[in-house]
Amino acid sequence: MEFENDLGKPWKYQDGDFTVVRSSIWSPPGCHPVGCQVKLYVDKDGRLDHVEGDENDPVTHGRLCPRCIALKDYVYNPSRVVYPMKRAREDRGKDAWERISWDEAIDLVVSKWRELTAQYGRETFSVFVGTGRDGMLQQDYILSVFKTPNLACGLSGFACYQPTMMTATMTIGALYPEMDFAAGLEGGYDDPQYVTPQMIVVWGKAPLQCNDAGMFGHSVIDLMQRGAHIISVDPRVTWLSTRADIQLRLRPGTDAAMAMAWANIIISEDLYDHEFVEKWCYGFDEFAERVKTMSPERAAEICGVNAEDIYAAARSYAAAKPASILVGLALDQSKNGMQANQCIMACMALTGNLDVPGGNVVADLSAPEDLVTGMSEESAAHNTDTRAFVTAGWYSMSEELRNKCIGMEEYPTFCNQVTITHADTLLKTLETDEPYPIRMGWIQSTNLIAPTCSAETKRWYEAMKRSLDFCFGTDCFITPTIQALCEVFLPLSTGPEHESVNRTHYGAASMTTGINNKAITVGEAKSDLEIITMFADAIGGDAKGVYEGPIDYLEKNRLEGRHSFDEIKKEVKFKRKVYYRKYETGRLRPDGQPGFLTPTGRVELWSSQFAQANMDPLPYYEEPALSPTAHPEIAEKYPFVLTTGARTYAFFHSEHRQIPRLRELNPNPIVEINPKDAAEIGIADGQWVELFNDYGTARFKAKVTPVVRAGVAMAQHGWWFPEQDGEEPNLFGVWQSSVDDLVPTGHNNPMGLAAPYKCTCCGIRPLGENLDVDMNLVWEKFGKLV
Repeated sequence: MEFENDLGKPWKYQDGDFTVVRSSIWSPPGCHPVGCQVKLYVDKDGRLDHVEGDENDPVTHGRLCPRCIALKDYVYNPSRVVYPMKRAREDRGKDAWERISWDEAIDLVVSKWRELTAQYGRETFSVFVGTGRDGMLQQDYILSVFKTPNLACGLSGFACYQPTMMTATMTIGALYPEMDFAAGLEGGYDDPQYVTPQMIVVWGKAPLQCNDAGMFGHSVIDLMQRGAHIISVDPRVTWLSTRADIQLRLRPGTDAAMAMAWANIIISEDLYDHEFVEKWCYGFDEFAERVKTMSPERAAEICGVNAEDIYAAARSYAAAKPASILVGLALDQSKNGMQANQCIMACMALTGNLDVPGGNVVADLSAPEDLVTGMSEESAAHNTDTRAFVTAGWYSMSEELRNKCIGMEEYPTFCNQVTITHADTLLKTLETDEPYPIRMGWIQSTNLIAPTCSAETKRWYEAMKRSLDFCFGTDCFITPTIQALCEVFLPLSTGPEHESVNRTHYGAASMTTGINNKAITVGEAKSDLEIITMFADAIGGDAKGVYEGPIDYLEKNRLEGRHSFDEIKKEVKFKRKVYYRKYETGRLRPDGQPGFLTPTGRVELWSSQFAQANMDPLPYYEEPALSPTAHPEIAEKYPFVLTTGARTYAFFHSEHRQIPRLRELNPNPIVEINPKDAAEIGIADGQWVELFNDYGTARFKAKVTPVVRAGVAMAQHGWWFPEQDGEEPNLFGVWQSSVDDLVPTGHNNPMGLAAPYKCTCCGIRPLGENLDVDMNLVWEKFGKLV
């Protein structure tokens, strides 16, 4: 079909026999908060026919990832469940589901909630949440309704941007310093205010595959085409690193040593911005003394790279005006990651690249009064909520109840700042009933026992089976977690089936706001917000709060209640005006005073808030606890550094394995091994192997490739096999390639954050059997859409 330009079309219009609905899709299925703008082509029978990228998107200009293109295959997948279901408690793990009405489903859940909370208190109800679902805005609504302090993420140390954001809060006073890719400027890259960064440092991030945390990954390529150069800091050779001026292929888990060495070079060679440091930095002298302890030569030895390359990288970054650093969650997945981030953010400040055009921008706390693309002046004034997560639900509970949050005694800063339980502590509670029992659970937006987040996954499985007297789940599919644990299943609608709002970076450094417009209805599936509203209505009393329904909740929490959703949905996506050097104008502080939102009003190179949280206020290097490099006894048994969680183009965490078009891109779980290591062990490319350590085993197909360092095994996460038997004990093959079973709990930093998902250890042994997936079976089971 010949392409026709649809620039300027309304949010809903006719194209021949199709009704086209323009929408900013986020989840489900999963995609992080770029909010890719799509055109949903709906046929005369009300079915989604196909999806195209929307050239009206002011950032992506219509470019889409494979997951959006395959959206129809997800929506109408034959294994999708679109009606409420129930089964008896004794049938957990069995395919014994029967269809019920929404009224019966809600009544079952609420009656069980009343029974168990009357016996054990509201804290006995734990809501297990994940990532990707509608900007996590539903989590605050859940707290508002159920008044439980135990919102729970099974991710050990919440090692997915929480350590990064906590570091930024405690040093810069802003939740997220993002690369400036002109997403909030009216003219985009051509805006007269914008300056293309001369250098982009890609540090522990795979922006092209994951578009994580809202950064449109392809913008890096856009800027390269405009002259930006690349420095890559990553153990793995990526597409971007092959185009980099300098590659620093450091040993996983050693980022803090590398970052300290960069700061040392910038200071000792007088490459820093004296004016910015004098006016806007606190603790410079103490910081300079600390980073002196990490010479580039020492860092080179620790990281396994050449000292000359460290010098060249730090000097190139410092000389570039402007320059930007893309920080990935790889740094969060090391106990020492917050110290690495502390130094990286210090480098942004030391070089004067913080909150300048083409540098790293931070969130604006004041209301924009200027025009932004696609908005009237009145509309711009309404777009003011820059908080990463709303916390009204947390503070709707009494202090006594909040203090019962699991982990509060050990990690009060973590629990109060993140408003969530501490995962490793919660696991022990599920195993022991200490300090009190958790008897009810909600599997909400997570596939917890698939290797997506929880460390020592089988422990979670056994602990939840032991502890939970009643559990229900919301999802689009019967996942291994729901099959193993739940008595009630509530069907979740996909993006094209409901209305919502998505904001880049969860609003932490928001540049655009996207409107998810409903285009179709499938079965009886409902959105997260609709389901929570139904619970609020059924419970009554203080559960109803101040929200009249999903749209009212969106207007009050994403549009500040000052603009109607019906009007703003027509915009589909609009830019939030980005300002620069906000520390000079008072836009970073709620009191309107110049400076940063820190106790000293400056970027704290010596962090007073780290000190208050009983952490060293200055950066330091700490060797990973399970490092075969530093511990001969570990190296003898488990000589490889195991790193998990590498993103792919096909999947979002554990989603999409039942989508044949996407599964064809990545049919089997892959572990990448260096050719030198493969030769020593006797492993051929394409051979199945077993990874093992003291915590567990997992099976993968070996990809022998020089893109990974010798001594490193890089394993994919999130694997389960929907084409396999779903009943226990198999549970869709969830234990076959459960790499998170090899990741230990209990290795968090003193604040309770970070975990060794990317720097634990393992051994590798070849297998004689072939476990290749039969793609014919996948197509046969999931290829014919409902």
